[in-house]
Amino acid sequence: MVSPLQFGTAGLRGPMIDGPDGMNLDVVVRTTAGLAAWLRDRCLGGGVVVVGHDARHNSAEFATATAEVLAAAGFAVKALPKPLPTPVTAFAVRALDAVAGVQITASHNPASDNGYKVYVSGGAQLLAPADTEIEGAIAQVGEAAGVDRTDVAPVDDALLRRYLARAATLPRSPKRSVRIALTAMHGVGGDTAVAALQAAGFTDIHTVAAQFDPDPDFPTVAFPNPEEPGAADLLLELAKEVGADVAIALDPDADRCAVGVPSPDGWRMLTGDETGALLGDYVLAGAKADALAASTVVSSRLLAKIAAARGARHAETLTGFKWLVRAGSGLVYAYEEAIGHCVDPNAVRDKDGITAAIVVADLVAALAAQGRGLLDVLDDYALEFGLHAGVGVSQRFAAVSDIAATMARLRAEPPKILAGESVSTIDLLERRGQLRSDTLIYETATARVVVRPSGTEPKLKFYLEVVEPVATRDDLPRARTQAQRRLAELRAFTG
Repeated sequence: MVSPLQFGTAGLRGPMIDGPDGMNLDVVVRTTAGLAAWLRDRCLGGGVVVVGHDARHNSAEFATATAEVLAAAGFAVKALPKPLPTPVTAFAVRALDAVAGVQITASHNPASDNGYKVYVSGGAQLLAPADTEIEGAIAQVGEAAGVDRTDVAPVDDALLRRYLARAATLPRSPKRSVRIALTAMHGVGGDTAVAALQAAGFTDIHTVAAQFDPDPDFPTVAFPNPEEPGAADLLLELAKEVGADVAIALDPDADRCAVGVPSPDGWRMLTGDETGALLGDYVLAGAKADALAASTVVSSRLLAKIAAARGARHAETLTGFKWLVRAGSGLVYAYEEAIGHCVDPNAVRDKDGITAAIVVADLVAALAAQGRGLLDVLDDYALEFGLHAGVGVSQRFAAVSDIAATMARLRAEPPKILAGESVSTIDLLERRGQLRSDTLIYETATARVVVRPSGTEPKLKFYLEVVEPVATRDDLPRARTQAQRRLAELRAFTG
């Protein structure tokens, strides 16, 4: 028996195949009818709902069907006029005080996939138990052919202009002298990112031509995720060729941002944790006292130390921006290690690669005026807080049941020693309520291993981090070598 796609806290995502286990028109129509019923049950009928989409295969068709079903159900639908980045939809939901928003996108998944992402009132992703409630409402919908639909005329580009105007307010430094290399990774972020950067005053922009225009087949990359090995190669080649100061890679729906920098050994991409520390510190420096920064349980602990040293607050949440943007009052910045950054939570309560790119450019320009770069600041952090080095390791399984068995074993037989230090264990499954998670944390005096099942693939994920003390700048090479040696020891634990 075929199982239908599960409606999670980000909606649906899966292969574009026929049947209830795929992303297809019937599934989209029935899902939208269920969402409409769920909204009406909460006295939100007739409210504004924003519908957007990316440029993947079938995205426009799925978005049209979504808008038409919602309109027939009595909602005031604002259908965005063309393929646009996911953050624009998230912004529009908040800007219009909409009761919900839907973005048709599979983000950085393979070309064969598509998805249905839901935002609730306020512009954040929905939380449990709303996902199971909506899934229950979908189950009550009959055949897709029997669901009413009404034509919807797209809105103009006023919402996009409002998004760009807001993005232009983010830079703090008056400096704009920075050369940027940019790739849209065959997605919908290219035009919007260039327009946003230009509106913010950054005009020296060079784009990877072969990856700039939307192409649902993602022909130049094996997997359209800037984190994947090789995905940013064309970007780094361009950065070297034009003498860029910084390289920026968006994922296909432009909600993620990866950063590349020149180093003595050539261009390299920063990790999500490195970028998270840099952006977090920079945003906090321009925020009010006692501002809040947030990162997830699988991210580096460096941001927490930076926040404490700057007189700010820090919150650690479960993985996902549905948690991060709800971390607490006074939130000014949030990030997850998978290159997701929220630099303006009052406007976009989700990760946003385009506004993150603007803040990166702002920081690089400010540092350049001082004769410094991003790597210099990371060295400063190593001296102040210790060198934080981390890596992610995935262990693939043939069956989900094997993952559950491995997690049970790790709970029953936790390690006593890791990288030569005694281990304490924290089991997030022992928490109550929404903070409960199938996640294990093994901590030593200077190392940490977080273990959790992947939410989208048959994988067990290990997040490793070590902290190595650094005495002086001359001590940095030794500290880096020692940190990599200790990470190798932790890798042995992952099997």
